[in-house]
Amino acid sequence: MSLCQARRFVHPLLGPVLAILVVLMATTFAPAQDETPKADVFVGYQWLNPGGNLPIAGTSPVQSQAAPTAPRGFGGAIAYNFFRPVALEFDSGVDFGKNGLNVETVSVGPRLMWRSPETNFFIHSLVGWNRMNSSDTGPSNRIGAILGAGVDLPVNKKISIRLLEADYQWVQQNFNVPNAPDNIRRPTFNGARLRSGIVFNIGGAPVIPPSASCSLQPSSVMVGEPITATATGSNFDPKHTLTYSWTATGGKVTGKDNTASIDTNGVAGGSYTVSAHIVDAKMKKGGEASCSASFTVKEPPKNPPTMSCSANPSSVQAGTAATITCSCTSPDNVPVNVAGWTASGGSVSGNGSTATLDTTGASAGPITVSATCTDSRGLTASSSSTVTVQVPPPPPPQASKLSECQFPNEKKPWRVDNTCKAVLDDVAQRLQHDPDAKLVIVGNAEPGEKRKNLAGERAVNSKAYLSGGEAKQGIDPSRIEVRTGSAGTKTAEYWVVPAGATFSAPGTQTVDESMVKAVPDHPAAPKKKAAKKAQ
Repeated sequence: MSLCQARRFVHPLLGPVLAILVVLMATTFAPAQDETPKADVFVGYQWLNPGGNLPIAGTSPVQSQAAPTAPRGFGGAIAYNFFRPVALEFDSGVDFGKNGLNVETVSVGPRLMWRSPETNFFIHSLVGWNRMNSSDTGPSNRIGAILGAGVDLPVNKKISIRLLEADYQWVQQNFNVPNAPDNIRRPTFNGARLRSGIVFNIGGAPVIPPSASCSLQPSSVMVGEPITATATGSNFDPKHTLTYSWTATGGKVTGKDNTASIDTNGVAGGSYTVSAHIVDAKMKKGGEASCSASFTVKEPPKNPPTMSCSANPSSVQAGTAATITCSCTSPDNVPVNVAGWTASGGSVSGNGSTATLDTTGASAGPITVSATCTDSRGLTASSSSTVTVQVPPPPPPQASKLSECQFPNEKKPWRVDNTCKAVLDDVAQRLQHDPDAKLVIVGNAEPGEKRKNLAGERAVNSKAYLSGGEAKQGIDPSRIEVRTGSAGTKTAEYWVVPAGATFSAPGTQTVDESMVKAVPDHPAAPKKKAAKKAQ
């Protein structure tokens, strides 16, 4: 054999031989997978087109013709799976054609197979013995190669159907034909081989069913704290999309894929369970698994609020008010509210944590003022404070200044604003508690204020609020006298005149209420003049 001939022979076989060496080395480091059978055996029908020319006996010079197809044949293969994709395959085939043609092959080489529950695809590269025999040429035994691919359809764990296997079959024969030229005596065959049949799967560990495990972080919380749950599936096909459903015996669970959030707001203390159900819809059988985990919800401690009250002043003359202030806090930092004010004498009116004790008509001696603090869970605490009432001999009745209002509004300097209304509300309360008393309102104005009758308007507007304003205090107008003063300030002074007393403050003058009227905040728009009739 010449060097060129050796190269033509070795080159097609170099790839299969190297592939076999790679497979043998890989088996040292890669154990077989549980879901892959140890071995599989194929038997089935085989068709061959040799893809080359055969010498014609009795011709001179020797002629050749295309080798006929071999439609009758059978093939078989045994593959040992070292691990999931790679196997070492032993292949054999026999084909029969016209003119006594028969082709036999025995080959070995690596096979790569991609497996799924529905379809298995494979490719293989084989090298081995190739025998071709015909009535014209006699037998020829050579080394050949096979390269191809195919698809198997799994029926069950033991059996698959080889739907199709298509192979390229190469060999360079050497026929014993005297006087034949080199290209006829040693022709190259580029054949095509087709197969179909049954594959039997042997051995392999049983398929491990899918499983799941659930974990929580954290597993013990106070009421209202969130919990994160995680579900981890095992032995599912990593190429498939899994669906997760979540349930819990307590709290509100919101799941997203393999994680879920548990809302424990409003959950009573105790032990609860969260469960996950994992489904692989593409698995034909057993494609689901469930898991659960327990968590504990603890209720916060329920300590009642703490409360203390104080009076300012703690000792008053009869008829004088005292302010009671209570402080309430919760050791558990929950919201609290103070209400339920009571007094053993006088009258008490409270708003939140502060109340006012009116001692008018109260007997001399201590008055106990109490309140109750309630937290958002209904737990309560009570506290009280004492105000001592002293009753001196009654002084001769005389007028006294109760309070005064400021009129800071530059655009409406006569306007009774909200601050002033609050002062007037206290004045009205005083008049309501003393129905025999009268009120004198003294309006003042600064020298620089140019509006005519501005001091009188401030007094008249204050009277209008007390007798018929939006607070509807309803003070009888006959009990209120309006005057102007000389204080030189933007104020209105409110003087209480008890029964039997007179008002004699110097520098004041009576307001003529027929000339000075109350000024509303929003005066009515002037009436439009009637349109002149057309002449």
